[in-house]
Amino acid sequence: MSGTPLLRIARASADVRAATGRNAKVELLAACIAAVDPPELPAALGFLAGELRQRQLGAGWAALRDLPPPAAEPSLTVAETDAVFAAVSAASGDGSAGRRRELLHALYGRAVEPEQELLRGLIGGELRQGAQRGTLELAVARAAGVPLPALRRALMLRGDLGEVAVAAMTEGEAGLQRFGLQVGRPILPMLAGTAADVHAGLERLGAAAVEWKLDGARVQIHRDGNDVAVFTRSLDEITDRVPELVAAARALPVRAVVLDGEAIVLQANGRPAPFQQTGRRIGSSRSVERLAVELPLTPMLFDLLHLDGRDLLDLPGAERTASLRALAPPDLLIPRLDAAAGAEAEAFLEGAIARGHEGVMLKAPDQPYQAGRRAAGWLKVKRAHTFDLVVLAAEWGHGRRRGYLSNLHLGARDAERGGFVMLGKTFKGMTDAMLEWQTGHLLGLESGRSGHVVHVRPELVVEVAFDGVQTSRRYPGGVALRFARVKRYRPDKAAADADTLSAIQALRG
Repeated sequence: MSGTPLLRIARASADVRAATGRNAKVELLAACIAAVDPPELPAALGFLAGELRQRQLGAGWAALRDLPPPAAEPSLTVAETDAVFAAVSAASGDGSAGRRRELLHALYGRAVEPEQELLRGLIGGELRQGAQRGTLELAVARAAGVPLPALRRALMLRGDLGEVAVAAMTEGEAGLQRFGLQVGRPILPMLAGTAADVHAGLERLGAAAVEWKLDGARVQIHRDGNDVAVFTRSLDEITDRVPELVAAARALPVRAVVLDGEAIVLQANGRPAPFQQTGRRIGSSRSVERLAVELPLTPMLFDLLHLDGRDLLDLPGAERTASLRALAPPDLLIPRLDAAAGAEAEAFLEGAIARGHEGVMLKAPDQPYQAGRRAAGWLKVKRAHTFDLVVLAAEWGHGRRRGYLSNLHLGARDAERGGFVMLGKTFKGMTDAMLEWQTGHLLGLESGRSGHVVHVRPELVVEVAFDGVQTSRRYPGGVALRFARVKRYRPDKAAADADTLSAIQALRG
C-alpha cells in the first residue's frame, strides 16, 4: 500500500477517544501524525479532528443505509479516502444522489471495521474523540519537534493547520518562519471567551473597553491599492457578494489595510434585522445588485490588523483601536466605551440590548491580536433567552450517541388553538447522564415511530436556552429558535406550564 493507511488514523482515533487525559491524547496524536506521509497531513488532521476538508458532502445518514460488510483486509489510504470525499462533494445535477451513494458504498466496501466506524463518524458529524483544535496543535508541535508558540503564530497567519503542519514536519521551525501576514490572504479571526455578566468579566480583566456585540456576520476586509477582498469567519471569500463593504474599504484614505469587523443588515430605524436576512445576503451569490437594495449591508469595524505596510497584530488592543479611529469614520465603527467601570459597563450593555443587539464584548486594552485563539483578553456577555418547551419527539443518535435518543423535537404551547407547535430541534447541551436519563424517560412516553424518530406524548418539559428567534417556513409556528441548547429538564412542571407560541413569536425581529 503506497501512502498512509487509513487504518492507522482509525486506530488512533479510537485510542484517543478511549484516553482520559489531555496529555495522553496528545501523545497518541503526535505518534500518529509523525507516521503520516506529509502530503496527506491536511486530510489526516481533518479526519483526526472529526472534520472533512470538503466541509459539505451533500450526503448524510440516508446515503449510508444497507452498507456492505467490512472488508477482510485493509487497503485504503488517507489520500484515496480524501479523494472519494472530494468526488462525493463535487457530484451535482441529475443522478448526483445516486452517484454519491455509489461512491460512499464503494468506499465502505473497501474499509475494515475500525475504518467503517471512522467513516460513519466523519460523514455523520458525530466523531467526538477529544481531538480539539488546541490538542491537535500541541500534537503537531510535538511530532515536529517545534516550539508551540512558533507553530501557533504560523497558524495564526496562515489559517490552515494542514499546510502549517506540512511545513513543520518537513522544514522544522525554519519552515514556520515563512508564514507572515499577507494583504489579500485571510488569517483566522481572534475569538472571545464568555463571561456570565459584565461584573464577572471586569473582575477577570480589570480595566476593559466595552463594545456592542452585534448579531451580524464576522468579516475580514483586505485592501491593497484598489484591490479589495472580503472573507468570512471561516476564511471563505465573499467579495462579489458584498459591494457595500468593498466600496467602504476603497473610500478609506489608505493604500493597504486589513480590517476586522461585522457586516449586518439594519432596519430603517437602525435596529438589526433578523440574522437570517444578514445570512441571506452573505450567503447569496445571485441577484447581488437587487439584494443590495433590498437588504443593504452595513460594515461595522472593531479592529485594525495592518496599515500601509505595517503589521499591527502585536500591538496592544488600545493602540490598534486608536489607529482604527483615526482611519475610519464613526459610522463604520462599532460603538465602544473605553475603560468602563461596572455601572457604566452595565448601562452600556442595557443600551446595546435595548437597540436589539446581542450584548457586549469586554476587551483588555493590552491584548495583542491572537488570531485563531479564544483569547483570555476578549470576553462576550450575552443574555440568552430561556423558555420551557415540551418534547414532541426525539431521534436516535449516531456515533458516540448511538443507542440514545438525542435530537429533540421542541414544541411551544399554542394557547389559542390548543396543543403544541414545533419550533425546531436540538441535540446540544446534553451530558452523558442526561442522554441516558432522557432515553429511558422518553421511551416510557412513546406514542409511535417513523423511521429513526420516536414520537412521544407531549408531557416532558425541558428548559431551553437560545440566542434569538427567526422567521421560518419549515415549522408550523412560522418561527425557529437560533442556537437552541438544553439547559435542564423540568419534571416539576407540567406541559400546561410550558411557554406559549405567542410569547416566542414576540421575540422575532
